[in-house]
Amino acid sequence: MECTKCDREAVMHAAYSGAHLCETHFRESVERRVRKRVREDSLLSGDATPEDPETWVIGLSGGKDSVVLTHVLHETFEEDPRVELVGLTIHEGIEGYRDRSLEACVELAEGLGVRHEVVSYEDEFGVRMDEVVEDDPEDMAACAYCGVFRRDLLSTYAEELGADKLLTGHNLDDEAQTALMNFLEGDVAQIAKHFDASLGGFSERKEGDEFVPRAKPLRDVPEKEVALYAHLLDLPAHITECPHSSEAYRGEIQRLLYELEENHPGTRHSIMAGYEELGGIVSEEYDDRSADLGECERCGSTTTREVCRKCSLLEAIEAV
Repeated sequence: MECTKCDREAVMHAAYSGAHLCETHFRESVERRVRKRVREDSLLSGDATPEDPETWVIGLSGGKDSVVLTHVLHETFEEDPRVELVGLTIHEGIEGYRDRSLEACVELAEGLGVRHEVVSYEDEFGVRMDEVVEDDPEDMAACAYCGVFRRDLLSTYAEELGADKLLTGHNLDDEAQTALMNFLEGDVAQIAKHFDASLGGFSERKEGDEFVPRAKPLRDVPEKEVALYAHLLDLPAHITECPHSSEAYRGEIQRLLYELEENHPGTRHSIMAGYEELGGIVSEEYDDRSADLGECERCGSTTTREVCRKCSLLEAIEAV
């Protein structure tokens, strides 16, 4: 099959658009969508200058999504001194798995000349995920512990690194799954929080904001296209599922969306278009920034509880 835009052989077919694209036009398509999202979400402040650039911290796991995001943003801003990229890798303490993905992060960062920082659960919290999973003091999925710890370290170190934005590599499939889960759970407040935190609910950080603004510039690109992009460019991505991954409900939603997309191409895009419009409306009613924020009695981090969720989990782990 020939490329829709030229006479070269197509390497992919986007059923949702009907396009067949060769390698060159496919790569350009992915990069164009990421750059368009950067513009539409107003990620680059008009105040950024070569003398006073913005710092964008990328949650760099070594998986295909964060590796592709880092590569595209580096290509975009390599000659633009208004943006400094910093890769931040979190080592959870999962034997074999994270060590190999860390190697991919190091290889990518060195190859691009991007600053790279690594922090670990063991150094910061005195725990390793392998041990947490084995003890499981709260009787819950590994991802529930890991998500809390990871978000805490990403936020903490983004702040320490002077980040103006914290970027993560969530793709279209990730976001459509989250949107559908929030719909099915009837969680309107979470929809508002999701929008404000990372779906374009901000233009720039404002004085007095408690958190570094987050963004997901890869969220218009389907997962399979991210994987193909990484493959075609031979990027050093570690494409292996975490051995502790156990989000059963998300897995059901993922399979449902695959089937819907197969039968009705464009379903994921439609879900996200409606979800983001709804998020913008409900965020005015459920304004997360107006919540009563205080300091955690144990670590001093910002929280709506007396003891933040991270510290309550660590207390449970220490009690085992």
